[in-house]
Amino acid sequence: MEIALVRQVASFIGALPILIAYAGQQFNWMDARKPLYNILNGIGSAILAYLAFHPFQIGFVLLEVTWTLISLFALTRVWRKN
Repeated sequence: MEIALVRQVASFIGALPILIAYAGQQFNWMDARKPLYNILNGIGSAILAYLAFHPFQIGFVLLEVTWTLISLFALTRVWRKN
């Protein structure tokens, strides 16, 4: 399989959990303060952050790394409360 196609598939797989979490929150299917929301955001943004490093795209790296860190922070905050 060609590398470009693999990257496109990986990008799709990374975007999908973020979009699922966003839609779930917007349609009140999912609570943004619950672990599932942050797990979906963390997984998706981590995949996209990895892809942003090769080739290096500063705006994309900044966005996705920050998104991943915020999702992880929110997830640890939820687990500490429980």
